[in-house]
Amino acid sequence: MASVIHFCDSKGKSLLSRDFKGDIPSWAIEKFPFLLVESEEEPSKASPIIQFNGINYLYITHNNLYLLAMTKSSGMDTNVAQIFLFLHKIITVLTEYFKRLEEESIRDNFVIIYELLDEMMDFGYPQITETKMLKEYITQRSYQLEKRQKKAQELGPPSAITNAVSWRKEGITYKKNEAFLDVIESVNMLINQQGKVLRSEILGKIKVKSQLSGMPDLRLGLNDKIIHTDHNSNSGKNVEMEDVKFHQCVRLSKFETDKIITFIPPDGEFDLMTYRLSTSLKPLILVDCQIVTHSKSRVVITARIKSQIKKKSTANNVEILIPVPEDADSPKFQYSHGKIKYDPANSQIVWKLKHFPGGKEYAMQAELGLPSVLNTDPDVKVKRPIKVNFQIPYFTTSGIQVRYLKIQEPKLQYQSYPWVRYITQSGDDYTVRVD
Repeated sequence: MASVIHFCDSKGKSLLSRDFKGDIPSWAIEKFPFLLVESEEEPSKASPIIQFNGINYLYITHNNLYLLAMTKSSGMDTNVAQIFLFLHKIITVLTEYFKRLEEESIRDNFVIIYELLDEMMDFGYPQITETKMLKEYITQRSYQLEKRQKKAQELGPPSAITNAVSWRKEGITYKKNEAFLDVIESVNMLINQQGKVLRSEILGKIKVKSQLSGMPDLRLGLNDKIIHTDHNSNSGKNVEMEDVKFHQCVRLSKFETDKIITFIPPDGEFDLMTYRLSTSLKPLILVDCQIVTHSKSRVVITARIKSQIKKKSTANNVEILIPVPEDADSPKFQYSHGKIKYDPANSQIVWKLKHFPGGKEYAMQAELGLPSVLNTDPDVKVKRPIKVNFQIPYFTTSGIQVRYLKIQEPKLQYQSYPWVRYITQSGDDYTVRVD
């Protein structure tokens, strides 16, 4: 695993480092700025992994910093994916400690950072990476830190660190024991002007908000469609989950053998599971848009939108962002539903509908003036795509369903209340071409 961790400035010069193994020579970090320059000069060879003189340089960027891990090239225990995951975890933890991680916060908090690195990694191997557990005995004020250290010497380390549940402390109590589970799926889609889907994917996550006393053990059952590779479903679709990731609290061995998700949750909010589905989808909201220029002086935009979800479902907070030629002016609108405004700063028309029921179809028309001096081309074209934003409650595109969520606390044996919600929403890349 990692031998040395360096925090470097924007030029690659080390600001702070922690050597865990002592097998990397001191001159190695001095070469890093030059290796960065060489990689920038040859973009085709640019990579977050650089090898030089038997040393691996693995780095990520954040704000004005490089976070760098170094290992021996001949090391047989180098797990590249785990190192990158750990570097990202360092950023998460330090951001939660300092609110913003940048060069100034590194210089102002170097003592705390050394303490955190010593707890997060031991001889190059990740150990405690949950911020809530680290904050149990590492604080940002030195006098508090000394007080906690003295108390730790007297009483030993926190119990959550010594047992198998390092992400949860003991003694948590709530008057009302509840667990909230959100299944959220973001749909990314690229649609051409004829309504054909060129690319589609689903990015899903199961979020949990745990407000449970003691040390509860949760058992989550999902329908087979999402657990297994579905090559023989009744729908005739081949649905295969990719990039499935679980929170560290999930017992992976139990999932692999029984396909059941069992876990002792951290207190508060966390992502239990994330996944991706690359599958063929039909547009949930279809946009048919025509842009026509007249006499080089005005442009007429006609758009029809159709909600292709089930009639019993409703899309909320729908936004259709229609690009227009730059410097267009004097907008006039006609529309059947919702609200429309012109956004000249972003050269777009914004059509908003608070509610868009399934099966409904609405239309709008916009006429805008064009400065004749700027428009010598009779066919004014807009290269940017239409962007669509929406949220659909009580619905998932993949078909994932929570069969049950059982909560047991063997010592307290309290009555608990699980809540489950489903949300499908537009991703960052739900777009419709207009050319």
